[in-house]
Amino acid sequence: MKEDTPIIELKGVGEKTRQLFEKAGIKTVGDLLAHFPRDYEIYQEPVSVAEACPGQVCAIRVFITGILSQKKIRNLSILTVSAADQTGAIQLTFFNMPFMKKVLKPGSPYLLRGTVQTRGAAKAMEQPRLFSEEEYAKRSDKLLPVYSLTKGLTNQAVQKAVSKALSLYEFDEEYYPDYMLNAYELISRREAVSGIHFPVNWDMLRSARKRLVFDEFFAFLFFLRKNKEFLKELPNRHVMFETADTVRFLERVPFELTKAQKKVWREIREDLSGPFCMNRLIQGDVGSGKTILAVLALLMCAANGYQGALMAPTEVLAMQHYETIQEYIQRYEAAFRPVLLVGSMTVREKKAAYEKIASGEANLIIGTHALIQEKVIYSSLALVVTDEQHRFGVRHRERLAEKGKEPHILVMSATPIPRTLAIILYGDLNISVVDELPANRLPIKSCVVNTSYRPRAYAFIAKEVERGKQAYVICPMVEEGEGDSGDMENVVSYAEKLKAALPNSVQVACLHGKMRPSEKNRIMEEFAARNIDVLVSTTVIEVGINVPNATVMMVENSERFGLAQLHQLRGRVGRGDSQSYCIFISAKENKETMERLEILNKSNDGFFIASQDLKIRGPGDLFGIRQSGEFAFRAGDIYADASVLKQASEAVDELMNRDPSLSHAEHRALREQMSKDSVNGVDFRSI
Repeated sequence: MKEDTPIIELKGVGEKTRQLFEKAGIKTVGDLLAHFPRDYEIYQEPVSVAEACPGQVCAIRVFITGILSQKKIRNLSILTVSAADQTGAIQLTFFNMPFMKKVLKPGSPYLLRGTVQTRGAAKAMEQPRLFSEEEYAKRSDKLLPVYSLTKGLTNQAVQKAVSKALSLYEFDEEYYPDYMLNAYELISRREAVSGIHFPVNWDMLRSARKRLVFDEFFAFLFFLRKNKEFLKELPNRHVMFETADTVRFLERVPFELTKAQKKVWREIREDLSGPFCMNRLIQGDVGSGKTILAVLALLMCAANGYQGALMAPTEVLAMQHYETIQEYIQRYEAAFRPVLLVGSMTVREKKAAYEKIASGEANLIIGTHALIQEKVIYSSLALVVTDEQHRFGVRHRERLAEKGKEPHILVMSATPIPRTLAIILYGDLNISVVDELPANRLPIKSCVVNTSYRPRAYAFIAKEVERGKQAYVICPMVEEGEGDSGDMENVVSYAEKLKAALPNSVQVACLHGKMRPSEKNRIMEEFAARNIDVLVSTTVIEVGINVPNATVMMVENSERFGLAQLHQLRGRVGRGDSQSYCIFISAKENKETMERLEILNKSNDGFFIASQDLKIRGPGDLFGIRQSGEFAFRAGDIYADASVLKQASEAVDELMNRDPSLSHAEHRALREQMSKDSVNGVDFRSI
């Protein structure tokens, strides 16, 4: 079997299963083998209730002592059962599983597995899984892969399909030369793919991950180094000079730029008026004032008679940018003639926009990926600004840049990447850092708590809503059944639980990446318009919308996320004048987890938090922590795998010095591999 073999050709995969796999984005055998486990479970020997530690996933043997209650609130059925062994009692809660009342007989023994929680002084388990002794024994003391799933697709089905695929898959020859394998202690690709899915021990898993992570980083950095259009210094074809427009604008706005903003604005002016084309990245925390710098650059562009383009990752954000610009025109007489261009516009609206762009009537074009479609012809595109650059790839930047004659490129990112890593990852850009927040920003008050705090958190959210404010709740999964372990909250079920827990007057809605773009936009717009009080979402809101009225961010299973991503999520609140709050709820209460999360309590500085993340997280700590999301790597995490990123960078540099065209015989297989579109199922050119 080869990479492009359809999934249905695997024995045991029928038409119905094929559809479920496709829903999860798996169409070929290559897709399946690149669908790496998101976690691993070890089914350890069951413990007594007394030994069961809060925050830990464990198995217990207990007797059912009674059915405490069975109730239905709106669409949610809640069954509460009491159980005990000789060492103590524990409360079991099952959601939307009313049949468990008939399954669990008082006085009978059961083997259950789940996350232990605390309810005051008592211990509890929510949604534990029931096992027979034989079933549990089969799983004992093995590293069992847990996959991201879709509704109807089981973990066992994926395991079986992967096992079958591995036995039939024809791996290509090893493409790294021996000197590279030895220098960086890399196992073969075949061993790595087998080891990531079915590791016999932790050492094998670490070696497998290292190889797969190295592959992704190497391919991405190789492409960056070869991407000559963005690496070489291009002559400035659009020389600009500062006019009175930007000076007047800064005099009229009701605030003064911070020292950090002034420094970066000076660097931008020097780039635009200098001998070479600008290729600059502005890094800064959420709320540090990157957008105003982009506006100043676009205003300088417009004042010099050129067109500028601002590309955002979502339609809602593009629309918000457009509304902000309109406000600047009305309030401060900014010399913009803007046009909006997004996918949801009608054919007539798009046609009108195309005409304004082609004629030069519009000197500022704001939109999403619609800006780089073939139909868009620019009159004099001289500056391209991309917001949240990691959501667009080098290829997207390249396509937009091709719309003009080598326009200036300005990239904005709220991702707090330490400078040592940023230099590697953004090798084609000069880096500016806005490391200072405006003086009027109130620091967000944060707390790290366990699951027993939920009732108080719900009461606090209800109180904020009563004051006219709004809240976000973040869950790591979209729907029940995405993973086999019952310790992770999902958006769909959680929204129902929250509706049951909050007053009827509180409007709760959910948002996740599996929704249609139009539905996502509708919900984001409703939330921005204050028609939704509480938005339960996945991290899709990370680059979503600006809602100054939102004052509470609650993150469930916060132990599953990287610190830098949690900090970015926290940045969704604290955008208005009111005091804002962030509640990080951890299902695990062990010392290491709580100490890691406590870093968020100590600082609101994204770069400090990112550097701490680098210090405390190594590859051995990654398993079970969701990837940061800054880049679209499937195996790699730029924080946990910082050392591998540096190794891959060294390897690419050495290769470029030794054989830049990969023409030597020892690099033949590597040349063929680097000509492919993807590694681990990820098109690294799109990162």
